[in-house]
Amino acid sequence: MNRPLAWLVVSSLLLTGCNAAQTSPSSNRKLNVVATVGMITDVVRVVGGDRLDVVGLMGPGVDPHLYKPTAGDVQRLERADTIFYGGLELEGRMTDVFVKVARGGKPTVAVTEDIDRAKLREPPEFQGKYDPHIWFDVTLWREAVGTIEKQLAARDPAGRDAYRRNAEAYRVQLDELHAYVRAQIATIPSAQRVLVTAHDAFGYFGRQYGMEVRGLQGTSTATEAGARDVQDLAQFICARKLKAIFVESSVPRSYVEAVQAAARSRGCQVAIGGELFSDALGRDGTPEGTYIGMVRHNVDTITRALK
Repeated sequence: MNRPLAWLVVSSLLLTGCNAAQTSPSSNRKLNVVATVGMITDVVRVVGGDRLDVVGLMGPGVDPHLYKPTAGDVQRLERADTIFYGGLELEGRMTDVFVKVARGGKPTVAVTEDIDRAKLREPPEFQGKYDPHIWFDVTLWREAVGTIEKQLAARDPAGRDAYRRNAEAYRVQLDELHAYVRAQIATIPSAQRVLVTAHDAFGYFGRQYGMEVRGLQGTSTATEAGARDVQDLAQFICARKLKAIFVESSVPRSYVEAVQAAARSRGCQVAIGGELFSDALGRDGTPEGTYIGMVRHNVDTITRALK
């Protein structure tokens, strides 16, 4: 959809849809909720249970940093009772849409809004902006669950107890996941606890679980990587004698393959250790299609390759 048409549709949403957003949903129907990335969609479904109809805008392999809303997306936003998104400029090209929709009165919630900014990463190359990939620190994602629970209860008071029970049970699972990640990473020799990927999405993971993280691109895939970046990363890999580097499901594989080739040209061999899920979940119906399954897959893939 071209830009003038997109903003025409958005303007129509603001003029016609926001009055409807002011009314409470009927007690005999489920809340209609729209979420952006798969990680948020999954948690909203878990916390909401059978009280919600949840639509996720971005499926497997979709890069939220570069995603452009379609006319269908805007229609889904118009029909929604509540909208959940990541915030911190994760959905770069949709940020203005969310701001305008929120100003029109529709509940539009960034799941990161209640997290203490002192806990967020502010990478040097993004001075003044925060790293949005908080789901890679399970303890931070646990806080996002609380925000989702609170907002659903405010929108649907009759479901408050159900949302609380679902969220509490899910937080127990997240505590178990956090312990699992720590235990698995501890099995990697300390010299090999270096995670090299296509873009710097794993900063929170590295900080929380004791791994050094290097990405070819910055925290957003909108940041271009040049030949110098490829060569510098290859030099780092060779100097550290790393066993493996990793591709991401939402970033072209060729980026990491270029780094692998550059390392080979320097006389060192590094394997591609597997595919990680960074900005998107796996396919529905697979373990990687859930947040917990995605994290476990990533950790198991990293551990196998680096041990």
